[in-house]
Amino acid sequence: MADGDRGEVASARRRTALKRLALAFAAAVPGCTSTPSYPPSAPPTGKRTPPTEQGFRASDAVKSDIDVASEILAKESLASARLLMEKLYRRNPREWRKGGFASADAAMAKAFDPQRQFNFPELHYVRGSDAIVLALRVDHPGDRVFAFGVGLASMVFLACNGKTEFYLTDALDPQKLYHSARNVEIAAWKLANARSASGERLILSNEMAGEAPNLSFERELGKIIACQDAMALIAAQRTNRTIRRVVQTLATAVFLPI
Repeated sequence: MADGDRGEVASARRRTALKRLALAFAAAVPGCTSTPSYPPSAPPTGKRTPPTEQGFRASDAVKSDIDVASEILAKESLASARLLMEKLYRRNPREWRKGGFASADAAMAKAFDPQRQFNFPELHYVRGSDAIVLALRVDHPGDRVFAFGVGLASMVFLACNGKTEFYLTDALDPQKLYHSARNVEIAAWKLANARSASGERLILSNEMAGEAPNLSFERELGKIIACQDAMALIAAQRTNRTIRRVVQTLATAVFLPI
């Protein structure tokens, strides 16, 4: 056996042993098997506070630097999705009323309830791109913002294998994350262009009129795209996998599977 082959075999054995050790440790630490924890809304532009130091937790012993970076990017994506939903409710207050909620805050609290993991009977239990398609159907009678927000957040959640914390035993799929980023691009285009039969926008978002155009919705969507692309590149490097690129025209693009 060549020296290079021996080195690869030894490296593979070390990784396997480390994963087994991490799995045993994770089973012994309650925090490693907790339900997902969704972050609060991302702070508006210009109001982000400086990062704070976090104390060491037992579960940190089975995390690599890549796991920590992936967690940060996943939570930033979910925080931006939550802020986007909040902003959409401000521009479309009729929607939370259509959903029978007492307020926009009540709607968002339900949408980001960790116990539900984005499964809701009023959305026929669809998540990801299917929920976004439902939100933008002309004949959808329910809360469009709730469906769109759940669809966007759950797409990120599903691309992360339904987790918000990662350990040495976890392996993210770079292709899923790449598809998620492209789907957010498609969702952004559809949100800006979906209209009723009379030509009215189904959900108000960006506003180009006036001296100061409001592009804050596009900005949050762009943050999610950037985070998902970064996670895809990190996962591809970690697993030595190649990402298959997909080129579509946004006007006719279809959502990619996750």
